[in-house]
Amino acid sequence: MTDRAMAVVRAGALTTVQDEGRPGHAHLGVPHSGALDLPAARLANRLVGNPPAAAVLETTLDGCAVRPRCEVTVAVVGAPCRVTVDGRPVAWGAPVRVPAGALLDLGPALFGVRSYVAFAGGVAVEQVLGSRSTDLLSGLGPAPLADGAVLPLGTVSTVHARVDVAPQPGPPRELVLRVSLGPRADWFTAASLRTLTTRAYRVSSASNRIGLRTEGPPLFRASEGELPSEGMVLGAVQVPPDGRPVVFLADHPTTGGYPVVAVVRREDLPAAAQATPGTPVRFVPVAGR
Repeated sequence: MTDRAMAVVRAGALTTVQDEGRPGHAHLGVPHSGALDLPAARLANRLVGNPPAAAVLETTLDGCAVRPRCEVTVAVVGAPCRVTVDGRPVAWGAPVRVPAGALLDLGPALFGVRSYVAFAGGVAVEQVLGSRSTDLLSGLGPAPLADGAVLPLGTVSTVHARVDVAPQPGPPRELVLRVSLGPRADWFTAASLRTLTTRAYRVSSASNRIGLRTEGPPLFRASEGELPSEGMVLGAVQVPPDGRPVVFLADHPTTGGYPVVAVVRREDLPAAAQATPGTPVRFVPVAGR
């Protein structure tokens, strides 16, 4: 069979379809979603000649395996991993031609968390509110991959980009997040604000696409009142009752009732997508946005 589709042989721990997300729907309670490491997803698309917004697969920690039903060019970037076609090693971080019916297998991440697989033509699942992204919080978009599922591939409409390899940053040994204080910094003691920006935290194993959870010294409130639910933005650093900061990522809720002590600069968030549990985290204060 040579139709433009691929069959999922091994779905992995959590493999989802992602693109650049569905912005502009927060007033409806719909998160932005999209690839957590957006630069990696865009690079994968560039390597196979897709536009930046084409849908890709985002794997988590242990990779996945698929069998394209047509010959297709693929590229794997993001978290480095072993890539094979029918058991034979092929390049990571470069375009690779996969014959129809061959098994494309991505092994566990050697370091980092999320790998991105682009297919020439893109993953052509149905759009929901203008995006093909899986949103784990709202349930919009395609379900996470399951063994035996079949996903359509789009038609190749552009000439290949003629990029053999492209440089990309490695997963962080230390996650440095630049933050602007507010809008609820005044809900915390001065000592807690100093703690946030001077003490070391670690990435918690409870982190996911909704938020990067941290382990470390708790932040204490100056006020014990209740805060009505208010709008949340990408990169908001929310502080739940246990006092450990949570950095909101792509599938974050659009509203929340815990105070936001700071907001992370958006350009620092892709590194958060690749920070493994136990990675040191520092919040560095900067002026403005």
